[in-house]
Amino acid sequence: MCSAPFRPAESVSVIIPTYNRENFLGRAIDSVLRQTGSCPDFELLVIDDGSTDATDELVASYGNAVRYLYQDNLGAAAARNTGIRAARFGLLAFLDSDDSFAPEKLSVQAAAMAARPEYLVSHTDEVWYRHGRLLNQKNKHAREGGFIFPRCLELCAVGMSTAMVRRELFDVTGLFDETLVCCEDYDFWLRVSVRFPFLLVPEPFTIKDGGRDDQLSRIHRVGMDRFRITAILKILDSGALNPEQTNLARRELVRKCMIYGQGCMKHGRGEEGARYLEIATRYG
Repeated sequence: MCSAPFRPAESVSVIIPTYNRENFLGRAIDSVLRQTGSCPDFELLVIDDGSTDATDELVASYGNAVRYLYQDNLGAAAARNTGIRAARFGLLAFLDSDDSFAPEKLSVQAAAMAARPEYLVSHTDEVWYRHGRLLNQKNKHAREGGFIFPRCLELCAVGMSTAMVRRELFDVTGLFDETLVCCEDYDFWLRVSVRFPFLLVPEPFTIKDGGRDDQLSRIHRVGMDRFRITAILKILDSGALNPEQTNLARRELVRKCMIYGQGCMKHGRGEEGARYLEIATRYG
């Protein structure tokens, strides 16, 4: 049987959005610059989202190895969008400034996408640490490939720091929603998974560092589901869903609205709770 033709890995633009993370950013940058294996050509962009610490000085210490772009504090979605617009290459990888890459991530993932050019998006497995201790992830966090829209409805099924996408994906899905201060990744992966399958590269090539008070998931941990509810309402209104996807989205919307609405009622936010329970009734 003939083997598939060899396709050289494309060049990659790595985008790191950051805000006041000088104590962690160096580790993220170093993990990109120390990529090994048959690593494709890459550029590294750091998008400074209005930091007031010494982020600019830290990045300057790397010289021409890093492209530095500064913007006013507009949020993670806007910073990623700035990086996407500025990127020079056809493959884009994302890295949160408190995460890091395993040494072979770019080489293996870019090669996997070169071997399967029909895929516009891929993701890898990841390892989680909290306060320096390794976490055992639950089964519900197991990564999947293929058409993963049902998984993306349930939770954010794709880690931003694991993803590599072809630039043309954004021509179809649009960029990150800058009106969302949190869960902009959940919203984006919903829009992608409605249309496209995901290539899974199952090795744990991303190292996550969690549990700190400065992380968006921590800042918005109370009431985070309201952003996910907004994302589901958006995708329902988009006209992009087929009947099966519509039923799945409505079911998950009702579930999230019931949980969030009842939680609001329990904690004395009756007006807000009634609003979300009404949405659950309307879509149920």
